[in-house]
Amino acid sequence: MAVGFCVEASDGHARAGVLTTPHGRVATPTFMPVGTQGSVKGLSASEVEATGARIVLGNTYHLMLRPGEAVVAAFGGLRGFSHWRHATLTDSGGYQAFSLAKNCKQTDGGFVFRSHLDGRRVELSPEEAVRVQRLLGADIQMQLDVCPPGGAERRVLEAACRTTTAWAKRALAARREADEREGPKAQALFGIVQGGTDVALRLAHAEELAELPFEGLALGGFSVGEPIERMHEALAMVAHRMDATRPRYLMGVGTPRDLLLAIGAGVDMFDCVLPTRNARNGQALTRTGRVVIKQARYRDDPLPLEPGCGCPTCSEGYSRAYLRHLFIAGEMLVLRLISQHNLHLYGELVREARAAIVGGRFDAYQSERLGLLEAGEHAPTPSRNLAT
Repeated sequence: MAVGFCVEASDGHARAGVLTTPHGRVATPTFMPVGTQGSVKGLSASEVEATGARIVLGNTYHLMLRPGEAVVAAFGGLRGFSHWRHATLTDSGGYQAFSLAKNCKQTDGGFVFRSHLDGRRVELSPEEAVRVQRLLGADIQMQLDVCPPGGAERRVLEAACRTTTAWAKRALAARREADEREGPKAQALFGIVQGGTDVALRLAHAEELAELPFEGLALGGFSVGEPIERMHEALAMVAHRMDATRPRYLMGVGTPRDLLLAIGAGVDMFDCVLPTRNARNGQALTRTGRVVIKQARYRDDPLPLEPGCGCPTCSEGYSRAYLRHLFIAGEMLVLRLISQHNLHLYGELVREARAAIVGGRFDAYQSERLGLLEAGEHAPTPSRNLAT
């Protein structure tokens, strides 16, 4: 079965669709938990599944270094290796060239890394990224791209677009050659649109990549240091003007507010480390903002992280006081419990957004959720325990 996409309903620019993969249908908008090393940090595959996720993300660069793509392939790909029953997407490693820039050099052929694990030389080209992702067995591969930093000069953004387009063509050619040599695999390949917050450049690059036979298009190079409001402004002018027949994927973004605004702009797919990373730092995300569990005001608070939340952490009655105790004591259970809660919140957000789009009431839903977040941000800090 090939990867396909259809839009079932729309409300303004917001879209409710279905992404069909060889390993299940994914309702969109969708949030993909990040499993960089083949694992969503701290959680089992069944726990991730319970949050509503039906597609997770792995990372080409990290998995090719450890345990190696051949090891993963021997287990039937990421699904068999990690016991994840649903769809997978693998990032190509282009973001690691940005985030690990001090250990990386760009060449005409691709990137040359000095491994952050053992210092060995690692070459990652558009062709190598396709080869590795083919062995990882991802339902969706990403092309290798160039991700410039936020605030980069226009000439840097233009060069990133030119190189990303050239590498897009090489990636597609590599997939075609592999299919001819080994037989076709039901793996989609997405192109990545660059251009920073320069709307004209973004639109031009999106149009250029739309002429190539990608199964989907992603927006890369956001949330890399630019002012967040400039990102929102660019998304509002770019996302809905990308090819309407293919899924639109916003890479590495972001907060619940970011998702609500981007869905309204026409984005279908998201990933971000924020829900699990913040959990490991003791931050629970709620409809009205963040609960920083180490704060003294939660020392004897009997409430759950968010009253009325259906996640296991809240519905099974774990109190803020207990979670704070675990965090202060350095107990790893708290990181798992808050991660479950945070991913449940994201899963709930995209499910509710989809229902609102289908029901023709997305604007009202978006306004309500954004209003709750804004009210939470401006709420006074209680001087006493919330339970009193």
